[in-house]
Amino acid sequence: MRDGMIFTSESVTPGHPDKLCDRISDAAVDAFLQQDARARAVVECAVATGIVFIAARFAAEAAVDLPSLARRVIAEAGYVGEGFDARTCSILTSISELPAAARAPHEAARDEEHEVEALSATEQANVFGYATDETATLMPAPLVIAHRLARALDAARGNLPWLAPDGKTQAGVLYGGGRAAGLSSVALTVATLPGAPRAGALAAALREQVVVPALADALLPLTPRTEIHVNAGGPFAIGGPSRHAGLTGRKNGIDTYGEAARQSGAALSGKDPSRIDRIGAYAARHAAKCVVAAGLARRCEVHLGYVIGHARPVSVAVECFGSAVVAEQEIARRVAATFDFRPAAIERRFALRSRAQAAGAAGFFRPLAVYGQMGREDLAVPWEETGEAALLR
Repeated sequence: MRDGMIFTSESVTPGHPDKLCDRISDAAVDAFLQQDARARAVVECAVATGIVFIAARFAAEAAVDLPSLARRVIAEAGYVGEGFDARTCSILTSISELPAAARAPHEAARDEEHEVEALSATEQANVFGYATDETATLMPAPLVIAHRLARALDAARGNLPWLAPDGKTQAGVLYGGGRAAGLSSVALTVATLPGAPRAGALAAALREQVVVPALADALLPLTPRTEIHVNAGGPFAIGGPSRHAGLTGRKNGIDTYGEAARQSGAALSGKDPSRIDRIGAYAARHAAKCVVAAGLARRCEVHLGYVIGHARPVSVAVECFGSAVVAEQEIARRVAATFDFRPAAIERRFALRSRAQAAGAAGFFRPLAVYGQMGREDLAVPWEETGEAALLR
C-alpha cells in the first residue's frame, strides 16, 4: 500500500442474504460429507423475499433433507418472526443426482502416486493466496478489523433486541511507511426492527455495544480522529432477503483478503474438497503464509494456475511487492519444491473429508462461510498452519 492511502474492507453478519446463501450451501456440503466421505457435491443457493432456491448436483450415498437443513440455517441466523421467516418461507429445490461411480476415490487411493497423478483438475482455475505481516494472523488489517466489528455486531443482538440479523461493517485503514498506520474510519450499516431508537441514540448504542468493545484491544485502536458512521445512507428497516436478494459466492472479497489482494472469480462456498477452485485457494494461502512466516518477505501472493485434465498446476508464481529478502524466483522455486499442489495431494494434506466427518453438527465448512475463509486461526484449519515455513528458509 502506498503512503497516505486509505484502504477499506468490509464484512457482513450471518444474516446478510449473500452470507445466508453461503452458509446454506456449505451446510449442505457438510451434510453430504458426514454421511459419505466420498461424496462430491456442488450446492448453490439464492434467496429473495419469502423464497429460497437451492440447486444441488451431487454423487453421494446420502440422503440430505435440503429444505429442512436450509430452514435450520435461516433460523440460526435470526430470521424467525417478522419479515423473512425460516418457518414460512417457500423453498424450491433443483436436484441432480449423479451415479455412484462419480463419487471421489477412497482415501487409500490418494496415497498411491499414480492415483494422485491421475486425479487431474476438472476446472480451469487461477487461484491466489496472500499473506502480510501487518497483523498476527498474517491477514490485511482492514479486513481483520471489519471481521471483528461484524462479530461484535451480531453478538450485540442479544442486548439490542431492535437489531435485525442483517448487518454490514467497514474499516478504513491509513497506510504509512509501508505499514498500517492508523484507523481512519469505521462504518456500520444495520437493519433494524420496530422499536429501534432514533438515529442519534442508535448510533450511540452501537458505538458503546459494538465499536468500542470490538476495538478495545485491536492492533489499530480508535482515536479522536477516527470517523464513525452508522447507517450513513439513511434508515435501513428490516433488511435481509425481504429487502435485497442473496446468492452463493457473491462475497469473495470477504471470504479471502478484503480486496487487498487478487482473488479467484469462483465461489469458495458450496463445493466439496475435490474442487480445485476451492482447495487450491486454501493451498495458495497456506504457501503464502508460510513464506511470510519464514521471514522471506513481508508480503506475499502465490498464484497457482490450473488447466482441465492436468493434475499439476501449469504455473506456480510468487509476487512479494518489493518486500522479499531473496529473489522472488528463488522463493517460487522453494514453494514449488515444498508443497504438492496436485488436487489429490492437497486433499490428502489437509484431510478435509475426514475433518468434515469429525466436525459433528456444527460442520467443518459452514463456520467458514462467515467472517472469512482465510486467517481463521479460531477454527484450527490446516491452511493456517505454518510448520512448513522452516522448509522454505
